[in-house]
Amino acid sequence: MKTVLKFCFAVVLLLFFQCKKDEPQVVRQHPVPSVPVNLTIYPNDPLNFNIQAIGGWMYFTGGVNGIVIYRKSEQEFIALERTSTKNPSDSKSRAIVLSDNFTLQDTVSGSTWRILDGAVIQGPAEWPLRLYGTAYDGNLLKVIN
Repeated sequence: MKTVLKFCFAVVLLLFFQCKKDEPQVVRQHPVPSVPVNLTIYPNDPLNFNIQAIGGWMYFTGGVNGIVIYRKSEQEFIALERTSTKNPSDSKSRAIVLSDNFTLQDTVSGSTWRILDGAVIQGPAEWPLRLYGTAYDGNLLKVIN
């Protein structure tokens, strides 16, 4: 009986010293500031020829350092902030679409992201590109946040 009590006491002590107090978790905010975006685009307009076909993309003014619009499907568009998440305060550090039409690259750090969702492909950037909401009714494309 004493052996069982000693064993139970040892287990309780072990568990007591193994338990850690909950440390407050630090919530990191996206490095690119959130600015109001309310952009209206007519994809069928001849001026927007490059986004009339699936896989097409174009740069637009707006956001912090510009927005790239990518046509994912007949009814779906992706809108990404061009400001680099590695160097958000450097206006020269901006994401450009590479010749493969699926990858964006930071002009300064060399970080790369996927155009489909802004996810990091290769660092040193650790954050995805800021993604904006899109709504398309077959004629009018709204880009908002």
